[in-house]
Amino acid sequence: MIRWIDKVKGLIEAWYPGEEGGNAIAEVLFGDYNPGGRLPITFPKTVGQLPLYYNHKPTGRVDDYVDLRGKQYLFPFGYGLSYTKFEYSNLTIDPKEISPDEEININVDVENVGEFEGDEVVQLYLHDAVSSLAKPVKELKRFRRVTLKPGEKEKVSFTLASEDLLSYDADMNLVIEPGIFEVMLGASSEDIRLKGNFKVE
Repeated sequence: MIRWIDKVKGLIEAWYPGEEGGNAIAEVLFGDYNPGGRLPITFPKTVGQLPLYYNHKPTGRVDDYVDLRGKQYLFPFGYGLSYTKFEYSNLTIDPKEISPDEEININVDVENVGEFEGDEVVQLYLHDAVSSLAKPVKELKRFRRVTLKPGEKEKVSFTLASEDLLSYDADMNLVIEPGIFEVMLGASSEDIRLKGNFKVE
């Protein structure tokens, strides 16, 4: 696939579509239906990259592979195409400082700036910026699908609870470490549109 993927405008991964799969795929190809699916896995560029996870631990290196500079995956977790475009704006995080038992409210405006009605899957990732143990570079905590007509804007809201901040310490106890947590909102694990943060005291 890596030899020809840059020569095509789109690729349909139909998985196991069932007996009406042919009709469904035809509707997507001819523009009768605007696709809104998202990948539940990451597609690597080469088999030598396996296993490849979006929520890998940090390595401290700029590139994980000397022969794959820059984009090191073929398609990232959460990726998907649409016949329209969406813009994100007005990220708010409230409150900005919490105790371990408080909730956090996160809001973002999503607008369909294209010419067709379509679905956007807004994905919320979290990263513990400074911790006593190695944590994933990002973890999917929430997602929400919204259907928007051309020019329509909607406020998408999420609530994070204390359970979303838990992690195991060196003694395998579930704890919430104090410090800064980075919030990332976007259309896939690599297409992050807005960032913010909050502090756990």
